[in-house]
Amino acid sequence: MSSIKIVLYFLAGLGVLANMFLLIFYIFIIPSHRHKPVDLISCQLTFVHIIMVLTGWDIWLTDMFELLNIENDIKCKATFYVNRVMRGLSICTTCLLSVFQAVTISPSTSLLAKFKHKLKKYSIYAFFYIWSFNLSFTSNQFFSVGAYTNVSETNQMKVTKYCSHFPMNNIIRGLILTVTTLRDMFLVGVMLTTSTYMVIILFRHQRQCKHLHSISYLRVSPEKRATQTIFLLVVFFVVMYWVDFFISSTSVLLWRYDPVILTVQKFVMNAFPTITPLVQISSDNRIINVLKNLWPKCHQTF
Repeated sequence: MSSIKIVLYFLAGLGVLANMFLLIFYIFIIPSHRHKPVDLISCQLTFVHIIMVLTGWDIWLTDMFELLNIENDIKCKATFYVNRVMRGLSICTTCLLSVFQAVTISPSTSLLAKFKHKLKKYSIYAFFYIWSFNLSFTSNQFFSVGAYTNVSETNQMKVTKYCSHFPMNNIIRGLILTVTTLRDMFLVGVMLTTSTYMVIILFRHQRQCKHLHSISYLRVSPEKRATQTIFLLVVFFVVMYWVDFFISSTSVLLWRYDPVILTVQKFVMNAFPTITPLVQISSDNRIINVLKNLWPKCHQTF
């Protein structure tokens, strides 16, 4: 096994374990009175990232598929479809998380304040819409992806050991790329707008606190810590997503995947799902307290 593949396996394993821990935490915390309005969205984002890592290109499923008696064509279509759906859900859910946190910290005098008490209701509707949109919009993967047949006349673009992209009408391909770009530009624009809004709110709040208290006695509130975390995740997501999108779009337009570029894309694809739960765990006092309580018990057990 090459060193690069070992690193990819390590990133994927770390991402799955961290997200699994976070998912279990949210499953137990959401029914209780200690949950926050954004916990439901964070729970979905965690679930999406688990599936996203597990269906990452040629990281986990290549070895698993060899043990299953299923045609390679079905495996490829299913894997690429689920992975693309999860990627779409990731950007939609991250955008939703940014919007809801902006609503949560908005002052009572703002126009967004009237939506605070309906966040849970709106989140359920938002989940339905983004799942329906991504499940239907990504259906083109069933026609453009299939098993690699090693026949040069078909002009396939090999992506993994067993899977490849098939040629598609230039008009249809351009239309899909245009719609995807417009969707991503809109969502990224919303994320950047809400992030800027949150930074302004936090700056005003910090300036007001400096007039009322000594700087040495100021403490970071849970709301401010959560907002800083989401802002950091949004900025990191925007950078990673557009690098991935640029690589994918360029490869499809040029109809060529360079092995080095593909390896870089694998790192980029797994960076955000792996780092996100680690940042969330380290910045949430509820999770830190749970870990502090578990550590003495684990130490006594071993």
